[in-house]
Amino acid sequence: MKTPSTRKTSPRGTRVVFACSACGEDRPRWFGRCPACDAWNSAVERPADAVAQAAEARPGAWHVAADEAPAVPRPLAEVTLAASPREPTGFAEVDRVLGGGLVPGALLLLCGDPGIGKSTLALQIARALAQRRRVLYLSGEESPEQVRLRAERIGPSPPELLVLCETDLSRALAAVEASKPRVLVVDSIQTLASAELPAGPGSVAQVRECALALLQVAKRRGVPVLVVGHVTKDGAAAGPRVLEHMVDAVLYLEGERFHAVRLLRAAKNRFGSTNEIGVFEMSSNGLAEVRDPARAFVGEASAFENPGAVLVTSLAGTRPLLVEVQALVASSGFAVPQRAGSGLPPKRLAVLLAVLEKRLGLRLAHADVFVNVAGGLWLEEPAADLGVALAVAGSRLERPARGRLVAVGEIGLAGEVRPVPEIARRVREASLLGYGPILVPRSQVDEALAADASAIGVATLAEALEAGLGPKRRAARAEDAGDVDEDALAPSGGTGA
Repeated sequence: MKTPSTRKTSPRGTRVVFACSACGEDRPRWFGRCPACDAWNSAVERPADAVAQAAEARPGAWHVAADEAPAVPRPLAEVTLAASPREPTGFAEVDRVLGGGLVPGALLLLCGDPGIGKSTLALQIARALAQRRRVLYLSGEESPEQVRLRAERIGPSPPELLVLCETDLSRALAAVEASKPRVLVVDSIQTLASAELPAGPGSVAQVRECALALLQVAKRRGVPVLVVGHVTKDGAAAGPRVLEHMVDAVLYLEGERFHAVRLLRAAKNRFGSTNEIGVFEMSSNGLAEVRDPARAFVGEASAFENPGAVLVTSLAGTRPLLVEVQALVASSGFAVPQRAGSGLPPKRLAVLLAVLEKRLGLRLAHADVFVNVAGGLWLEEPAADLGVALAVAGSRLERPARGRLVAVGEIGLAGEVRPVPEIARRVREASLLGYGPILVPRSQVDEALAADASAIGVATLAEALEAGLGPKRRAARAEDAGDVDEDALAPSGGTGA
């Protein structure tokens, strides 16, 4: 028996195809899941002629002028480097992340969670650049009155700051050709759409094609383009992964919505390092640069009088930051105790808790453990291991840190304190800010003593416990006596279980 075809034709005989609203893939038959991007229920019925015209009229072809000479290959050695220097954005923290400023013809992608301050930062950068050159702020999410209302709390708007509220790609590009800005800001790429494509705004096909059109504008005219993008539930840039490959830099604005501190970091940067971060503080006048970021993540001095508070030094590129780590260990009322860490990888916390219990005899199997990195900073480097371990042990043993303790070191599975990079820079920063004592790996104590005479070298976690934690603030309770192996905590115990 012959299966009837699902190919459709209109009453007038025009053939009909089904196009995916997410990626633009077209098929002659209806599909439940797109074979190209695996999107479900994205098939939209379109006339075959309209889809063919959309494939021919790609937005990328709109920017090639009819009288423009074709590109001719030339030897790389003959390409001169006497191009325009980097353009400062007016924010030292942004220039630090970008590697010195905006590169002519660069396409930048700024991402972040909703309400984190992406549009505010983009408008502030546009306002600062408009003091010296013409800037076009293309907004697809707000009206001109709304943009002006948001700009009023930042400061007066310079005359060279132009605003255009448009979502159609062709009209937006026509405005760019007419106004000839030196810098273009697009807020956001998900609201920009081409009428020639069957997919809706924000879809994979629209985001890819609009980004390609902006890329050609940036490269052909040598105009830096800053594009604001949304993020997914996982925190990654929304849209196809090809978007991240097309742009020159991917910037993420991070931070807790209930904290004033915001961090700007580069996940990709073709013209600079990806290790630098910029520190901002959200205020009533927009985002303000933090002049002393080394103190931005440190709490009040009274917080260190309680057990469970230790300082660590984290390197953000070339900048050492002093970060406060807080830990709370409490008896668990559940069969499975809770393990919650804010600001550090959960697996790393689990390893440190296992080392504390195995190597020091610290009973944590029936206790809830909560660890928090103050200020919303995320600690990924292993150099913070010693500080986290001492904070947990201090909270469990009710022993506060000595003074304003700073601990730097990586913890191995045998309980040994391993060396970390740039130890002298970390120790010098903590010393200049007046914090101490400073615990460092014993193998690096000579290098640390050259930066600060109060550095203390420790080889094992047991030695770090005795050198960094003070006496108990209150008498041990009866139930605590059986929870700790006192022999394992003695300095002579080494790393034995």
